[in-house]
Amino acid sequence: MTEEPADSGARAENPPAPSGEHEPWSGPEQEPGSPPAPGRSRRVRRFRLAAWVALVLAAIVVGASVMWVNGPPTEAELREKAGLFNKDRLRIGVKSDTPGIAFQEQSGRRAFKGFDIQIAYLIAADLGYRPDKVDFLAIETEDRARMQALDANGRFVGVDLVVATFSVTRDRQENPSVGFSTPYLYTEQSVVTRSDYPGKITSLGQLENKKVCTLGTSTSETELARATRATVTAKNLISDCAAGLEAGDFDAMTTDAAILAGFVAESGGAFRHHDIALEKTEMWAVNAGSNKALRTLVDLALYRSYADPQDQRWEQAYQAYIDPLLPASPNVNVAQAEQPCALPPPVRRWPWERTLPVQDCPSR
Repeated sequence: MTEEPADSGARAENPPAPSGEHEPWSGPEQEPGSPPAPGRSRRVRRFRLAAWVALVLAAIVVGASVMWVNGPPTEAELREKAGLFNKDRLRIGVKSDTPGIAFQEQSGRRAFKGFDIQIAYLIAADLGYRPDKVDFLAIETEDRARMQALDANGRFVGVDLVVATFSVTRDRQENPSVGFSTPYLYTEQSVVTRSDYPGKITSLGQLENKKVCTLGTSTSETELARATRATVTAKNLISDCAAGLEAGDFDAMTTDAAILAGFVAESGGAFRHHDIALEKTEMWAVNAGSNKALRTLVDLALYRSYADPQDQRWEQAYQAYIDPLLPASPNVNVAQAEQPCALPPPVRRWPWERTLPVQDCPSR
């Protein structure tokens, strides 16, 4: 007798899979149109967020890589291009006869002192040279463009930089052997006479028919020739003009006020300084010659000095060497007491390395 199941209409809740098939059970099926399970929704959101972050990071990396490869050189690359990596000492051409600006002692260590010397030390330090690794060589006015100075044996040798009251002009900028940095001092042309000179000189035109001494191949000689038919004597050294003025060989001497102020201060009242009201500003800059990488590094040093409020080296140089000259030259704009504005040169740096402000220079 065959037994019937107790309930022939009952269905197994989970019927066994057909023979040979072993599909795992994934839980109860979701009804169409019902919201996704909470766990699945969170997983999808996390995946989408991670993908978005990955895309953004990839874009940043690619963009930074392109900029890094195609951007301006780094400071280290500039040092290599400038030839500084294997260079033990830095040669700088400077004036040797201008009190307060660049003067070489005549005895003892024959050290160089003055405002230009401190600016040269400032730049050398940023190039990686200690003061004892800097050689100063006396350079005359006409040799500044050629970058040839006299060594201790009286021979002409090439220098790496010229920091020697060298004013920026259009003609000099067009000279391929001259590579000017951003300016480091503003001054103007002026006139010095003996104290017994009758009257006050307020223009170069008043030097008509006078015997006037100035520096040869200088901006002062050019302006003097344009303004008057004075009897002009051009010297290689401004100290020769001062000596001739004191001896009565000349009625006056003229050049940049910052240069003349030192002679007036040292004269003990024998000289008088005259402001001739020229609008033209004399802008002193460093000559790096045809070494463009070195010029960029000089610009970087001057920019850091200008933009960093903690860097007071320029201000200290002015206070130590130019400030003491001012009392002897009243009513003469000897030199502006602020460093000329300097913009950041094209040097590649990461954003977190750009700690100094970038601002427009005021129009002059």
